[in-house]
Amino acid sequence: MSVRLRLAAIGVAAATAAAGLTLVCAPAAVALDNGLARTPQMGFNNWNATHCSGDFSEAMVKGIADLFVSSGLRNAGYQYVNLDDCWALPARDADGNLVPDPVRFPDGIKAAADYVHSKGLKFGLYSSAGTKTCNTAGFPGGLGHEKQDAALWASWGVDYLKYDNCNNAGSTTTQQYIDRYSAMRDALAATGRPILYSLCEWGVNDPWTWGSAVGNSWRTTGDISDKYSSMLSIFKKNVVLAPYAGPGHWNDPDMLEVGNGGMTDTEYRSHFSLWSIMAAPLLIGSDIRKATPATMSILTNSDVIDVDQDPLGVQGTELSNANGLHVISKPLANGDRAVALFNENSTAATISTTAAAVGLPKAFGYQLDDLWSHKTTETAGKISATVPAHGTAMFRVHGGGQWWSNPPAVHTSADLPVPYPGAPALVQPGVTTTVTTVTSNDGVLPGLFGSVKLTGPAGWTVKASSPTFYPVLPSGHDLTARWSVTSPPDAPAGNYPLHVSTTYEPGKSTMDYDLVVSIATPIPSGTTQLGDDPWLSADNGYGPVERNTSNGESKAGDGHPITLGGVTYAKGLGTNAPSTVTYYLGGRCSTVSSTVGLDDEKTGAGSVSFEIWADGKKIADSGLIKRGAPAQTLTAVTTGASLLRLIVTDGGDGNTNDHADWATPQTTCA
Repeated sequence: MSVRLRLAAIGVAAATAAAGLTLVCAPAAVALDNGLARTPQMGFNNWNATHCSGDFSEAMVKGIADLFVSSGLRNAGYQYVNLDDCWALPARDADGNLVPDPVRFPDGIKAAADYVHSKGLKFGLYSSAGTKTCNTAGFPGGLGHEKQDAALWASWGVDYLKYDNCNNAGSTTTQQYIDRYSAMRDALAATGRPILYSLCEWGVNDPWTWGSAVGNSWRTTGDISDKYSSMLSIFKKNVVLAPYAGPGHWNDPDMLEVGNGGMTDTEYRSHFSLWSIMAAPLLIGSDIRKATPATMSILTNSDVIDVDQDPLGVQGTELSNANGLHVISKPLANGDRAVALFNENSTAATISTTAAAVGLPKAFGYQLDDLWSHKTTETAGKISATVPAHGTAMFRVHGGGQWWSNPPAVHTSADLPVPYPGAPALVQPGVTTTVTTVTSNDGVLPGLFGSVKLTGPAGWTVKASSPTFYPVLPSGHDLTARWSVTSPPDAPAGNYPLHVSTTYEPGKSTMDYDLVVSIATPIPSGTTQLGDDPWLSADNGYGPVERNTSNGESKAGDGHPITLGGVTYAKGLGTNAPSTVTYYLGGRCSTVSSTVGLDDEKTGAGSVSFEIWADGKKIADSGLIKRGAPAQTLTAVTTGASLLRLIVTDGGDGNTNDHADWATPQTTCA
């Protein structure tokens, strides 16, 4: 089958114009038209869940295929069952062919593919556009063997190729990257078999500017990990690339971590919502044989999947991002708009936009479908929600129609005193705090016989100090209530939920969510090491933040001595970018200092920046530090600050092994 080229930019521009959405124009580029990935690909990849463990096997592949059918994943749109690295032996045979590992795949790859096909599914494999794959064992890569490997895979019935970027013969220029990936594109086309081509170049050479002529999707970032900070960092890098995506060619922010256990269900819902509104490939990266009902309910949410798979094929565009409150909108083929309201911060917040702002024509009323609660309300044009920390509210908005047959959109915000916008809400044991709730009606119709409730955990006292019932809440009006909240005097440090609930007529409508508050342990008096001190929270790109060792990427305690420039440090924090460690200072600490740099234990490319923040303001910045550069000393004044954040950002080189050390980080507190 020959590879036909066409001007994809023309098609994307036409679809965008028809949707009434203005985007920054991407450079005109020809696009691969192999008839595949007209909507973003959906399926499974084993890497995030198994890596090269013994559980990665033919039996696992068959079990996943069976579950795709029995669990409803196939009916939800998931098609591809893909193998990642470690499926082959470390050496080719005498004829130069790849050889399946006979222990993992005793019946061979073709038998596994045939089984997947028998379930009405498609089968995918992994290789690398280099001499070897990315695993340290060094399995054979495809560089120089493109035609031979493609023909072999086609004979096995392969439908999907993920093509990685390790051991890439020292490629440095964009043209070298294009040449390596184009060689496999042409080899796949020559087989005559339709094989979806996924470029895994990690965003190193801006593949969104040239990838549409080469593959069906391209990775825009380094590898994701099962951490909120990793998901957030990747979202921010990918969301700005909307002009480059379209039918047959997609920005790929990497696989889904939903269900792997490193994030909360609220964060996983954000992950799934954001990937869907960005028209990203949806590749399950967790072991669905062990999935909880909550995980399956996220992965099979057909309303959210419909947004990702909408045939118009436009990636959602970020309309605003103020203080970590994001509004993303995506035009849909029937004229509706999908809207995601994402709160990246550590406390609940109300996020709002309007029907006009998301591109809908003027109407007297709009239907608002909540894609997670599956409730439908009506609005006069305002689209609002009180969104939990790290949460996302997602809507499908339709102008006109029978909007009046639905109850009005009512939501209740809840505010506590915070040190700065986006900071976690802090309370002290035994101390009474005032919480203010504001109930708002965004609908055309009035809300009737409404009631607001605020409840706390067992042992907490919550009392209303103003009316919480309203007989009528007219359109555009608010009801403010105040509450006194007191935690037990002996409440230990930790996070606690305050439940906010609003009920009203018609339809016995309810809206509720948890407002999370924190009780923090302050840093001890004197000059102390932050590697020993209690933190309020710690989020890390790979594995947990380590105390007094380097980052080990997997589980607590697997790090090594912190070493910078040949000097070993007994105290410190071992992180992997991106990461954030937050401490409660309580206004008692005057200074913070640390020696910072990339740990000696890793080699190759790598770059990060270290930042110190106090109460939402950056007070020290190392600038970009590349691997091999000497360590730096950061010192900052924190007098009067309530919260301290130690932040490491990725330098954007696609390397995910950035072992970033805060060596001898210390504070001086009264």
